[in-house]
Amino acid sequence: MMTDKQTVMDALQIVDDPELEISIVELGLVYDVRFEGTHVEVDMTLTSPGCPVAPEIMAAAHRAALTAEGVESAHINLVWSPRWDPRKHASEDALMDMGLF
Repeated sequence: MMTDKQTVMDALQIVDDPELEISIVELGLVYDVRFEGTHVEVDMTLTSPGCPVAPEIMAAAHRAALTAEGVESAHINLVWSPRWDPRKHASEDALMDMGLF
């Protein structure tokens, strides 16, 4: 079975930003998902470059991506461009949870 971007995004939905307690997907921190056969490359950012829990979030995203059906290996790429802006990237629910809506 060939997996798709939405399957991986659904798997990543369980990963929360520990400070905001909102999913990294809802926050818009996952910028892209690319496939190379059964390998997936996930481009994501963090709410701030100095995020003290960056390794934990990256590890949780890696574990979650591996749970997507059809994914045998995964790599999480930490990117800083474009700079994360909750008003551009976060879902309406996340904005409401952060009090920005």
